[in-house]
Amino acid sequence: MNQTGVRWTSEQVLALAPDDTSRRAGNKLGTAGPWSETGCDATGAVWGLCKGSGSKPYRTVVDTTGPACACSCPSRKFPCKHALGLLLLWAADGRTVAGGAEAPGWAGEWLDGRRKRRAERAAGGAEKTTGGAARTAGPEAARRRAERRAARITSGASELEQRLTDLLRGGLASAEQAGYGLWEETAARMVDAQAPGLAGRVRELGAIPGSGPGWPVRLLEESALLHLLDTAWLGLDRLPEPLAATVRTRVGLPSPAGGPPVRDHWLVLAQYDTSDGKLVTRRIRLYGRDSGRSAVLLSFGAAGRAPELALPVGVMIDAEIVPHPGAGQSRADWGERFGAPVPMEEPPPGGSVTAAIEAYGAALRADPWLEACPVTLRDVVPVPGAGGGWQLADADGGSALPVAPVSLGHPGLWKLAALSGGGPVTVFGECGHRGFRPLTAWSAEAPGTVPLT
Repeated sequence: MNQTGVRWTSEQVLALAPDDTSRRAGNKLGTAGPWSETGCDATGAVWGLCKGSGSKPYRTVVDTTGPACACSCPSRKFPCKHALGLLLLWAADGRTVAGGAEAPGWAGEWLDGRRKRRAERAAGGAEKTTGGAARTAGPEAARRRAERRAARITSGASELEQRLTDLLRGGLASAEQAGYGLWEETAARMVDAQAPGLAGRVRELGAIPGSGPGWPVRLLEESALLHLLDTAWLGLDRLPEPLAATVRTRVGLPSPAGGPPVRDHWLVLAQYDTSDGKLVTRRIRLYGRDSGRSAVLLSFGAAGRAPELALPVGVMIDAEIVPHPGAGQSRADWGERFGAPVPMEEPPPGGSVTAAIEAYGAALRADPWLEACPVTLRDVVPVPGAGGGWQLADADGGSALPVAPVSLGHPGLWKLAALSGGGPVTVFGECGHRGFRPLTAWSAEAPGTVPLT
């Protein structure tokens, strides 16, 4: 058993899988057949030996308070299929993975080392980081580097302003005729200027002319936002510090977490990955039960390798987060944990479709470049839209919110429709100018958290 005496559900375990292949492989290993010497203890540790193709079984151990795992298999995925299979077995079979056991030496050694490192980080991690930075480079050298980079970004932003001016002077139709090559060249110039945030937005502009009917309107909208970001950077010294921090983040400058830690009982509401072909970005959405605060944790992995940070959707964790600076920014780093995850008792408080739209409008005042903000919709029904696609409509006949195109055709949308069955459900997701992206749902008829990603 874990620290609280509550085991996870299979859905919470599978939410940790880095991809569909790992989910399928983990499911096959979630039975007692290949496992031996399994057990778990009151600290949240689970271990076992899994028979593989070789003569020696794979040694697998999981710390559910992380969660973190170690396995003697050669897989580079996190968690590997053996860790997923072990957790599925632990979640489903209390007899095969019995509680109250003592970890074998190979598992205990890894667990003790992990707990020791966690204690060291809690006791002196901040001092070590500060001391290391001081030894690597003095404040004067760091200031000079920051000034040189700021000057390069300013040069790049000025060049980008000229590019946008030329676009409007020549007419939007010229963007379709010029093709993608000119935009890619401009994006490369922004990379040279060490402004990856600007480069990413330029590449998005270049893709709009080929995005289908209505592209001139979308191109004008995105050009206006990019112009706003350019002018904000060029007038950075006149902005209030929270907004200035947001602008620095949007152009691509790093903004390390530096706010005071916030301890709360954090509900893990969603986890999903996106990839640009070179980097996999994992987003984990949290909600503070006591503070009412929203946060997003980001974790990154090189192409072909899943990010290491993974939290099971539908649990609550007593932990600290360390927020990043910026107006309207919800990004944070995962801090110290004070217990094992437990199933959340109820979904976060939510509101109507109108309240969700108002929340996004308020968030835009703090961060005009915000694509979407996290909201929870209460008592909504998924219904087909009049012009195709889907909507989430208030059950009392009020307003309706279109489902974002990125979600259309996704299996999670059909899972949501099946969960609803024509009745009201609670849905957590991201509300933005493209519509609502459902990520997690709850129904009074089917207790438990249902991930939709």
